[in-house]
This record gives sequence, structure tokens and C-alpha cells, in this order.
Amino acid sequence: MTRPTELSTGHGSLLLPAFLPDATRAVVRTVDAGDLLRCGVQGLVVNALHLAQAPGAGLVKSQGGIHSFMGWDRPVISDSGGFQAMSMIRENARYGTISDAGITFTNVDAPKRRKLKLTPEKCIQIQFDLGSDIMMCLDDCPCPNAHAREVAASVRRTILWARRCKQEFERRLAIRADGHSANRAANREPLESEAAAADGQPADGRTQKGERPRLFGIIQGGYDESARRYCAQELLSIGFDGYGFGGWPLDPDGNLATDTLAYTASLMPDSLPKYALGVGSPRNILRCWQMGYAIFDCVLPTRDARHHRLYCADPSTGPDASSFLYIRDDKHKRDSRPVSEVCDCYCCTHYSQSYLHHLFKVQDGLAYRLATIHNLRFYTLLMERLRRQGSSTVEARG
Repeated sequence: MTRPTELSTGHGSLLLPAFLPDATRAVVRTVDAGDLLRCGVQGLVVNALHLAQAPGAGLVKSQGGIHSFMGWDRPVISDSGGFQAMSMIRENARYGTISDAGITFTNVDAPKRRKLKLTPEKCIQIQFDLGSDIMMCLDDCPCPNAHAREVAASVRRTILWARRCKQEFERRLAIRADGHSANRAANREPLESEAAAADGQPADGRTQKGERPRLFGIIQGGYDESARRYCAQELLSIGFDGYGFGGWPLDPDGNLATDTLAYTASLMPDSLPKYALGVGSPRNILRCWQMGYAIFDCVLPTRDARHHRLYCADPSTGPDASSFLYIRDDKHKRDSRPVSEVCDCYCCTHYSQSYLHHLFKVQDGLAYRLATIHNLRFYTLLMERLRRQGSSTVEARG
């Protein structure tokens, strides 16, 4: 198997494989951009739906775009919000409705139950306003226990929405190209604000010239191979810069849906990046990497950190090294060792388990910051090890 080893974006390249922490609402909880860079984090994932609800895509655009807004000058992937349709609306109808036209979300906690209509076109417009480097098509994600008829409907809708997303994406790129052509015809360089208007994205002064955003399609189909195959064939005929695994990555028993993930990966072109959305445990990442996936994201390392669970294995020793410790356990109260002897993160090079145990006991905010730094560094060390294993170099399509 050959696979891409790098994906260039307007804010630098992602070396593959890459794990991107979830910055759903434009923040990785408890840490800042400097912490992330020192951990070796290459990029972040934000959520277009949540940011459209608060603070609003228009506000983010007015602040120079998502990179300036977060103080993050590296790649940003924006998820569309399709997964939220499954996790919220399909679990409770009061959160909205799904139709061929798109998704209508109802914010039940907002005054007057404010609604947001997320059509495929609106989804792309929001992501352009954010200024994302990699955008995801709006997709219809079925529940894990969906019947065959529901899965077929979600595949049909995912394909329909993907076509509309691609059309809107190309329309936005054409607007940018026309804007640049008009400026060249006037024999002058565009002003920063003019370039922003032409690009359909904010002018932060840092996007590399000539580097367009990427658009990924998402393959749905539940656990049905024929539905997955049909969805993949249709999406490949539309043409995208990469493809993602859509749907719940676990089987009904809570184990990794290995057969479905592997089969879906086999349907994606080896020359393009394969994105395992939502796959996050170290062991599952390793298994999906072996299937051909190269981009991963999950809330797991940051959520585990906030719940006192710290990874303490050596990420260089292989897929079975996934041990962890609960730092609030009394056995760590007098332990002068770092969380991990092989970790070079700020937490492990400066503080002991004893001190971290104390910080959690007194519920100081520093505890969450240090724990998050450590867990993220564990993940980036794991990615570095996988990259050192090497593979044939194939450039991602530009």
C-alpha cells in the first residue's frame, strides 16, 4: 500500500499520519496555542455547526478568521456538523429535523429556541467564513442501530448533499479566482481586504498564496458493505481531495468496527488522505493506521486528562503499550517520578506524580492544563513513531 506522507494547506503542511485534537468551539480545553505547539500538535479540528451557533461564523470572520480568532497559525479542519444530526436529533426530535433540504437544528437552551438551518450550501459558506484549511461535506450519519431502509436513506442523502457541497465549494473558488483576475487586470496587487472578499474567507495575512482549501467527502453506509460501496463509488465520481469514514466507528458491542473500517478504507484511493473521523484511542489509531487511514481526531486524550486518566506507556514500544494511571489514586501521593519516564512534555520534565496528585486534590486549574499537555504529547509521540516507520511517498492531490 502506498499512501500520502504529507498534505499541504494554506497554513502549513500536515505530516501524515496526524492526530488533530478537537477544538470544537475554537478551543482545546485548558491549554493555549503555545502549549499545543510545544506538544507537537500539527493541526486542530473545529465544528462548523457549533461555531455558527456561537459566537457565529460572521463574528469569527470579522476577527480575521478562525486562525486569528484562536491565535493558531497552523492547519485547521472544520467538521460540518453532520454527526451532530445523529447524536442529537436522532436521539431527541426536539433538537430539530433532517430532510433532503438539509438539517434544521433547534437550540433548546437559547431564548425563543433559536433555529439554525444547515443546508449543504450553508455548510460550505460557514466553513469559508471560518477560513478553514480542510472542509468536510455535510453528511447524514445514521444511528448505529439503524434499519437497512434508514441506512439507504442516509446514503442517498449523503451523496445528494456531497454534490451540492462540491458545487458550492467550486462556486466559492471561482469567486476567488475572478477576484484575483480582476485585480491583475487592474495591474495592481489586491489589498488585504479585497483578497479576503475574493477568497470568500477572512484576510489574516498568513495564508500562503495559491493554496486553496481542501474539501473531503464522507462515506456513509452503516455496517452494510453494499451501501458503503455504493456511497464510495458515487463520491469518487464527484471527486474530492480526500475521503473520511462516516458513521459510528464501534460495533454494537462497543468494539472497533474493524471489518467496516477496513472495507471502507479499501474503497478510498490510496493516493489521497484517508480520514478516520472520531477514532481516538491509541490502540484503535494503530489498527486504523494499518488499514490505511492517516488522519485522526477525537476528544479522548483531552477528556481523559480532565478525568485524571494519564497515559504512561512508551509510545515507541508498539500497539499493546496502552497503559495508563489514575493520578488521583492514593498510590501516587508520594511518588516522586514523572507520569512517564520516556515523555519529554512540560509536565513530565518539570513535575512529579505527587505534585500532580496534589493539584487535582485541591482542584487547581493547573492540574488540568498539565494533564492535557501530557496526554497530547503522548499522541504526538505516537504519530512521530508511525511516521518513522515510513511508507512510499505519494503527494496528496493539490
